Amino acid sequence: MCPRFERAIGLLSKRWTTLIVYRLLDGPRRFVDIENSLSNLSGKVLSERLKELEEAGVVLRTVYPEKPVRIEYSLTEMGRDLAPLMDDIQCWATRWIKVEQAQV
Repeated sequence: MCPRFERAIGLLSKRWTTLIVYRLLDGPRRFVDIENSLSNLSGKVLSERLKELEEAGVVLRTVYPEKPVRIEYSLTEMGRDLAPLMDDIQCWATRWIKVEQAQV
């Protein structure tokens, strides 16, 4: 198997990672906005995932020197390149995943 593919799957298959990326496809968001949009996601895990995605070059963390300081997270070009994959997964889920299965 291709080592690059393995690394990509390793990054994207961590719990919450794909949903975080999916939320950021709509544009920059603050930490609390991401946290509130994903029920059952703890702040600790969100922080860890955002750091991992930032280190991987998928997410950009922007600090605005305002009072109070504002921090936003957005997708880099690399992250935005995941959009077609997310669309394909959404189409697949719409076709094959029943609502009862999705709630499990």
